[in-house]
Amino acid sequence: MTDKSEEREKSKQIGALRALWPFMRPYTGLMAAAVVALIVTAVISLTLPLAVRRVVDNFNVESGAVLDSYFLAAIGIAGLLALGTGLRYMLVTRLGERVVADIRKAVFDRVIGLSPAFYERVMTGEVLSRITTDTTLIQSVIGSSVSIALRNILIFIGGLVLMLLTSAKLTSLVLLVVPAVVMPILVLGRKLRVISRENQDLIAASSGNASEALLSVQTVQAFTQEEASRKHFSDVTEASFDSAKKRISTRALMTVIVIFLVFSGVVGVLWIGARDVREGLMTAGALIQFVIYSVMVAGGVAALSEIWSELQRAAGATERLVELLTIEDAVKDPENPRDLPRPVKGDLVFEDVEFAYPARPDTVALASVSLHVKPGETVAFVGPSGAGKTTIIQLLQRFYDPQNGVIRLDGQNIAELNRDDFRKEIALVPQDAVIFATTARENIRFGRPGASDAAVEAAARSAAAHDFISALPDGYDSDVGERGVMLSGGQKQRIAIARAILRDSPILLLDEATSALDAESERAVQTAVDTLSEGRTTLIVAHRLATVKKADRIVVLDQGRIVAQGPHEQLVSEDGLYARLARLQFTDGLAAE
Repeated sequence: MTDKSEEREKSKQIGALRALWPFMRPYTGLMAAAVVALIVTAVISLTLPLAVRRVVDNFNVESGAVLDSYFLAAIGIAGLLALGTGLRYMLVTRLGERVVADIRKAVFDRVIGLSPAFYERVMTGEVLSRITTDTTLIQSVIGSSVSIALRNILIFIGGLVLMLLTSAKLTSLVLLVVPAVVMPILVLGRKLRVISRENQDLIAASSGNASEALLSVQTVQAFTQEEASRKHFSDVTEASFDSAKKRISTRALMTVIVIFLVFSGVVGVLWIGARDVREGLMTAGALIQFVIYSVMVAGGVAALSEIWSELQRAAGATERLVELLTIEDAVKDPENPRDLPRPVKGDLVFEDVEFAYPARPDTVALASVSLHVKPGETVAFVGPSGAGKTTIIQLLQRFYDPQNGVIRLDGQNIAELNRDDFRKEIALVPQDAVIFATTARENIRFGRPGASDAAVEAAARSAAAHDFISALPDGYDSDVGERGVMLSGGQKQRIAIARAILRDSPILLLDEATSALDAESERAVQTAVDTLSEGRTTLIVAHRLATVKKADRIVVLDQGRIVAQGPHEQLVSEDGLYARLARLQFTDGLAAE
């Protein structure tokens, strides 16, 4: 994301709203219809004072039929105005909802594909705030404010022309007030833009803070940090409120100044006009017509001053959304990707790979790692926490790109392939099982959308998940709650394993896949994993050495480097890091003393 000072500078540009045009362009027909309805209603509004003038100037006519016709004409005009206004509202509101729906989809389509490096710097709650709060502001502008602004501009221009035709003298006096009205709009408007952007940033920070706390509510409560979380959220929310107060005060001050100046000018002009009527220089109807136009013009200016601040807020919101749509991702698909030969064998090669996470550029996660995993081979990665085991899994999926070195799949550099293309050939069981707020069946089917119910249940049986799923109130159709809160850790892990089994990919990645299982479930799942691994290239990350003893090869990592590799028996006999880890796990460390 850009620097805050840069954000503040850009927020001064109302032209940021131009970025909305690509989303509006597909609906030019709808916009044209709305503009026609808007022009018609504005013209009708401007004809009403003419009808009023006729009525007033003909109060004393002897023929009542003439007077009745003027009243009927006024009612007819009012009816047309009501119909036109309703049509305009329907068209512009529909346009606003349609455009905002497209923007939300475009932003979500973009952020769902951004690499994890982006989410190291930006909180998920802030992204959600942009998709919801910011798009709501834009919807208000497109679906209401812009329409009202255009209508008031037409009435302002048309009203001024008709005022000039009614009385050039009085109109010239009114125009003297205009500079006094415009100045506070320009001066306070600039300040309002900056405050509005700051307010939106703080709202996003508040949403991000709340999202983080609620997603980790059990940890917060377990460590009795509810009060600290409340205080933190309160501080951020109060800062947002203080910013909102400044925005509201500035806007209120601008509204007070503008309305006072406008209507003071109208009263002054009315005073002069009344003297002209007394002297016979103009009729009472003409004065009333002029006053109505003056009020319409003044109301238009006042409305524009308020809408201007709405446009400024929307400009800030648009900038924030455009940032997401245009942000440069650290990981990109090539412009001319190579084709991955099918069927995929699963031959994996790491060539002198060096990597440090973007958030910790000075801490080496992998240093000069070279490794060749043959098709169908099962390779386990072991080592202390932070040794780089999970990093290998993440780089293989190209969540990140290494700073140096190349990773190849079946001889192809994965950086030269479309990510979707090769990720389809990989099944992952992550360390923290991800469960979605839907049914058990759909959670498993996430591995292969469109899979039959029979295939889903077969995968669940292989993952030792069928029995506990069947025991749920609605079996496979039971909702498991947000993030699987209805399930135990082991149950969530077994559903994640069933998902990977259903995917049926030639490459299987198991990142602490059995870490949350009890001994009985682990044995059942291990049997399923052994069956699943046959004929597949399998990479296993594990702390429990008992789960990796059957691997064809064990790779020992320490501080981002490969320090040893080979089968279990060989590594134990070498009496290196692996042997020390084995003694700690299998003899509770007694042998190491």
